[in-house]
Amino acid sequence: MKLVTFESRQDHAAGPRLGAIADTGAIVDLLTAATAAGQTRIGDLGSMLALIDGGAGALDLARAAYDAATAGDTPEALHAPDTVRLFAPLPNPRRLRDCGCFLQHFRNARAVRYRRLAAREADPAAAMERFRAAGDLDIPDAWNDVPVMLNANHLSVVGGDTDIVWPDGAHRLDYELEFAMVTGRAGRDIARDQAAGHAFGYTIFNDVSARDIQARDIAAQAGMGGRSKDFDTGNVVGPCIVTADEIGDPYALTMVARVNGEEWSRGSTSQMDHRFEDVLVHASRNQTVQPGEIFGSGTVPSGCGLESDRYFNDGDTVELEIEKIGILRNRVVKPAGWLDSW
Repeated sequence: MKLVTFESRQDHAAGPRLGAIADTGAIVDLLTAATAAGQTRIGDLGSMLALIDGGAGALDLARAAYDAATAGDTPEALHAPDTVRLFAPLPNPRRLRDCGCFLQHFRNARAVRYRRLAAREADPAAAMERFRAAGDLDIPDAWNDVPVMLNANHLSVVGGDTDIVWPDGAHRLDYELEFAMVTGRAGRDIARDQAAGHAFGYTIFNDVSARDIQARDIAAQAGMGGRSKDFDTGNVVGPCIVTADEIGDPYALTMVARVNGEEWSRGSTSQMDHRFEDVLVHASRNQTVQPGEIFGSGTVPSGCGLESDRYFNDGDTVELEIEKIGILRNRVVKPAGWLDSW
């Protein structure tokens, strides 16, 4: 199933609801469908997190409610797509972590950084050769051994029907096209051959990044995250979570990014050097990974403006698309009173 969290545009008082996208594009209100069909245990359909916590039984309940609605048994549970607003499918993840699963992205990003530095010198070509000989363009060997993992702000997750609000002081605002996995059950010291069974489903993650602020963070030895990614609309997830059984092979999906309809990026989940099984093994060492966590893959090679040295303008629309999942679409806006610096 393609699971969503939505709100009726005509009935805001009802609040966010758990839904599923039908083949027709209609949104199925799973709680309404289950109630109308006389099903029990409907508390498991109160939210995405409740569904995940409910395990296999809750997912079976959701499927039965979906089948009843799409068969026409509970027409009151169906909403036309233009009558709803989609939130992040899991608006309150227990944790959000971003990983470095695509190593070529890091190599590309380093090349851009050092080309910028080389351009300041009298002989840029010679400067690049000097940087290359010194190993400055190489990634740390340790990144080949285990996936780099950063904590992100799980309290500022938004969906595709929300504008990305340009943070003060940012001049090179960028998208990052990422695949993401949502955990379905708890585990500690997870064995690799058991790790795939911990995936509830998959979604799209836009790890919005202010590159000029990030450069200052890195210069201050504050890492790649920090203020450059930590703002209210900086973590965009959606449009849905596709359950693991429907995705099939998660490592054969085309990934595309467009800005104002123009393709800027194209890649594939097949390019992941570290798979989510590796991520779960690493993340669960000496700690329990909980159901309802989101793990981002990191950026697919070419999957951000940094790699082509071009960035958002005020009013741009960014679309991130992953095969079998859909399109995560947002407008990027500078608010009234935007400040040129902090």
